[in-house]
Amino acid sequence: MNRSPAAFRRSRRASALQLSEIVQISEAAKAMKAAGAPVLSFGTGEPDFPTPAHICAAAHRAALEGETGYPPTQGTLRLRTAVADQAGFVTSAANIIVSTGAKQVISNAFLATLDPADEVIVPAPYWTSYGDIIAMCEATLVPVPCPAADGFLLSPEALEAAITPKTRWLMLNSPGNPSGAMYSVDQLRALAEVLRRHPHVWVLVDEIYRHIAYAPFTSFCAAAPDLMDRTLVVDGVSKAHAMTGWRLGWGIGPEPLIRTMVAVQGQSTSGASSISQAAALAALTGPQDHLALRNAEFRKRRDYTVEALNQICGITCPNPQGAFYVFPSCSGLIGKHTPKGTVIDSDAAFCEYTLKQGLVALVPGRAFGLPGHFRLSYAYAMDDLRTGIARIAAAAATLT
Repeated sequence: MNRSPAAFRRSRRASALQLSEIVQISEAAKAMKAAGAPVLSFGTGEPDFPTPAHICAAAHRAALEGETGYPPTQGTLRLRTAVADQAGFVTSAANIIVSTGAKQVISNAFLATLDPADEVIVPAPYWTSYGDIIAMCEATLVPVPCPAADGFLLSPEALEAAITPKTRWLMLNSPGNPSGAMYSVDQLRALAEVLRRHPHVWVLVDEIYRHIAYAPFTSFCAAAPDLMDRTLVVDGVSKAHAMTGWRLGWGIGPEPLIRTMVAVQGQSTSGASSISQAAALAALTGPQDHLALRNAEFRKRRDYTVEALNQICGITCPNPQGAFYVFPSCSGLIGKHTPKGTVIDSDAAFCEYTLKQGLVALVPGRAFGLPGHFRLSYAYAMDDLRTGIARIAAAAATLT
């Protein structure tokens, strides 16, 4: 009798999942660096600032004082109350779930609501994980291209055209990753007017970069408070407070949705780390001086990056309004040849060439649903940005 073990078989929901292109490029850059190449990686969105000292002190104090048991699955009441107080619109602790990062909030929401026939409208360019999470839930991503000519923003007309009876969610991200584009209050209200005609469509708004903005920021719920009964706002401490490793985010939405998300979370991670929640509480209720100081530094880096990239022949870089990314067009370089005669036939080919020739890691626009561009994160020291962009310029200059 043959008793050999059966071959591994992926589940259907996992069949399309793999490491994101961002992670693949980051790991390739790390491998080159480990082999001795002086690679600069601008591929990941992680602030180079440390977590503020008063936040670390609060976490240390919580550990020493015994806050090390299982926390409530929904999140501690103190933290949820603090989130409600700083939300920018009227809400309560009952409308909030605390999770292990903003990504888990999105996963919880989609696992709680999506069935295989459902559709999710996502303006492109979009953060790569949106598509993977939707695929994991066996639903359908409906990308709506939003080119640079439209400011990388979804228009009411494009939203209206994309909605079908199968549409379950619209996803918005403001300020956006990878584009840095941000919706004004009037633009949000125009989208809300479309949504009022389609009451079956819910809205998931990723506002994780709300504190890294170079123009006035308005939350979707502040612009359209009458839609709060079908809106989930996603936020967290990772970006603004330089707490990526603390893995702490939250969602604000109607109680029936939040209760279902809590049930989903209860069967995956349970509550977020008690120590991380204590740290997040200190981030929200403690000194806020670092937000303005770091925002000013990000603005300086943005201004330098945009100006320097626009001086490279073949690259056009719009000026983002928030986050810490630029999403330039490299279409002027597509079709050119490397010194070895290889054709740069796509944004991915340009990024591959820049990594090998210029030792700079970038992420191609195809990873974000809008080819012909690349993403560069300027959440890095100015000296690294100067060196890296000079290398990009040198690599581009070799193309004919």
